[in-house]
Amino acid sequence: MKLSGFNSLGFVLIVFVMLSACSTFAMTEFNVLNFGANLNGRNDSTNSFLKAWNAACGQCKSPQIIIRIDGTIVAPLDYGVLGKSDNWFCFEGVSGVSIIGRRTFDAKGPSLWACKAPNSFWGHATYFTNSNNIRINGLTFLNSQMFHIVINGCQNVHLQGVKIFAAGNSPNTDGIHVQLSRSMEILSTFIKTGDDCISIGPDTENLWIEQVTCGPGHGISIGSLAKDLKEEGVQNVTVKNTIFSNTQNGLRIKSWARPSSGYVQGVRFIGSVMTNVQNPIVIDQNYCPRNENCPGQVSGIKIKDIVYEDIKGTSSTPIAIKFGCSSKNPCTGMILQNVNLTYLNKTAQSFCSNVVGKVFDLVRPNSCL
Repeated sequence: MKLSGFNSLGFVLIVFVMLSACSTFAMTEFNVLNFGANLNGRNDSTNSFLKAWNAACGQCKSPQIIIRIDGTIVAPLDYGVLGKSDNWFCFEGVSGVSIIGRRTFDAKGPSLWACKAPNSFWGHATYFTNSNNIRINGLTFLNSQMFHIVINGCQNVHLQGVKIFAAGNSPNTDGIHVQLSRSMEILSTFIKTGDDCISIGPDTENLWIEQVTCGPGHGISIGSLAKDLKEEGVQNVTVKNTIFSNTQNGLRIKSWARPSSGYVQGVRFIGSVMTNVQNPIVIDQNYCPRNENCPGQVSGIKIKDIVYEDIKGTSSTPIAIKFGCSSKNPCTGMILQNVNLTYLNKTAQSFCSNVVGKVFDLVRPNSCL
C-alpha cells in the first residue's frame, strides 16, 4: 500500500482504523493509534498507517485483510502534498482486501480546483491496481483532486453503499473509474460530482451497475475511448435501475474521432429515470471536450448490440436521444424498447447519424432508427 500525507486532519477525530489479518483461529486487530497516529488534527499520520498495514500483512499469509474506518480521514490542506503523488491511497498487487465503514475520506480538493489548469494531472483519492477480490462498502468520499475511486487491472471487485460528493463544477472529479478490469459490481451507490459519476475505460468486461443515483455530474459513461490506436474493447456491461437528476448526460458512450482497434458491445441500459438531463441517451463518436485540439478524423471504435429498455423522464434540451456514430464504423444492433422521454412537457426529438437498429413497444421521442 502506498500513501500520501495525512497532514492537517482538521477538527475531525479519527476514532480508529482497524486492520485485521486472518489467522487459522482468530482475527488479529491493528489499531493505527497504537502505531502513533495522532488525533490532534495537525500531525502527519502517514507512517502510522503504513506501520499498521505492514504489521497486518506480516503476521500471516492471510486470505483477507479488513480495513475498518470508524472516523474521518482528512488530506493535507496543502494540495501540493498530494499533487506530488499520483494517488492518496494506492493498493497495488493485493488480494482479499476490504475497506468498510460508515465514515469518510475527505481529500480537500476545492483549494486545488480553483487554480487547476485544464487537463493537468493531480492525485486520485483511492486507487486499486492489479488486485483481486476487493470490497469497498459503506464509505463516503469527499472532494477528490481528481477521480474518487479508480479500479485498474483488477478482478472480482464489489462496491456497495458508497457515497461520493464533489461540487458540480469541480473538474475531472469522476466518481468511479473502471478500466482493464473483469467481474465488477457497483451497487446502491449515490454520486454527486463535477464529471462522470461512473466512467468505464478500455478492456472492461462483465461489469454490473445497479441502483446508482447520479447528479449533478456527467452521467454514466463508457469512454472516452479511441485515445490509443491499439485499444481493447468494452463488453458485457449492464446498467440497471439508475436515477439521473440535473446531469449533463444520462447514459453515454463516447469516443474520440481517431483510428482505434477498440469496440463496445453487449451493453444493456435497463430501467433509468431521468430528471432534467441535458442528454438522456447519447452516443458521441466525435468527443472533444471544449473543442480543443480535436483530432478531426473518424472514430475507429465499433459499437454494436446496445439495448436501451424502460428509460423514462425529462430532457432539459430538445434532443433527448442522440446517436452520433462513426461514418467508418456505423453503430449496429441498437435496440430501443419502452422509452419515454419528454422536453418541457412537450414532444422531444431524436437524432441519428450512421446507426442501424430496431424499436420495440412505445418509444418517445419518435425513433430515427
